[in-house]
Amino acid sequence: MNRIDALFKTLAARHQKAFVAYLVAGDPDLAHTVRLVHSLERAGVDLIELGIPFSDPLADGLVNQLGAQRALAAGTTVSGILSTVEQIRATSNIPLVLFTYYNPIFHLGLDEFTRRATASGVDGALILDLPPEAAAREWPASDLKRITLIAPTTPVERIRQIAPAASGFIYYISRAGVTGMRDQLPADLAPHIAQIRAATPLPVCVGFGVTTPAHAAAVARLADGVIVGSAIVNRIAQLGPAPDLGEQLRAFVAPLVQATHQR
Repeated sequence: MNRIDALFKTLAARHQKAFVAYLVAGDPDLAHTVRLVHSLERAGVDLIELGIPFSDPLADGLVNQLGAQRALAAGTTVSGILSTVEQIRATSNIPLVLFTYYNPIFHLGLDEFTRRATASGVDGALILDLPPEAAAREWPASDLKRITLIAPTTPVERIRQIAPAASGFIYYISRAGVTGMRDQLPADLAPHIAQIRAATPLPVCVGFGVTTPAHAAAVARLADGVIVGSAIVNRIAQLGPAPDLGEQLRAFVAPLVQATHQR
């Protein structure tokens, strides 16, 4: 069983929700990425999204854009990230998803990317700007889960078309626009999540704007998973390559995890 499927099966048996953390792979460098994944796992994180840095990240707000810029400046490449995943897999079984735009994959080739990602230990991929129809048509046969985005502006009929073709989980964008920290959650999360659940049995995880433990607790009451990205990337930017970066990040994330896991 794919690690993502196994995770959500285990959490469902515990009546618990998943906490998903997002990192820009290579920020501040790939050696730190290995250590940060282990630190997040010690904090109780259930699944980690590794963002492949890209020079034109249209769906990302300033915080994640700057994270990608730092990673690219450090020489991060897709091949380097896959090698980093292999290093992580030497000591960790945490589910890993690559969060990426299509351009870096197109450059490598979708078949080659899927083959190498699976071989390195990646469990799923979320390609932000690849239309679901194209993904369904071109996705090679593999164990790599194809995570699908759904937005609050996605019509019900469109949800019914694209959700059944997804695998792993559905990533629901809590608000239209780009990633970033927010003061408040949208008031219409519940009906949108209900629409998605009517179209697929896959777990629904909510991201874009989840910033505080209170946000995490509120989302966990409605969805199957809570995704926090910009707040984590921002904390990494504040700390820089400090000797205790991993420990400080663990301490920062732990309250978010606890708020998600509470019943």
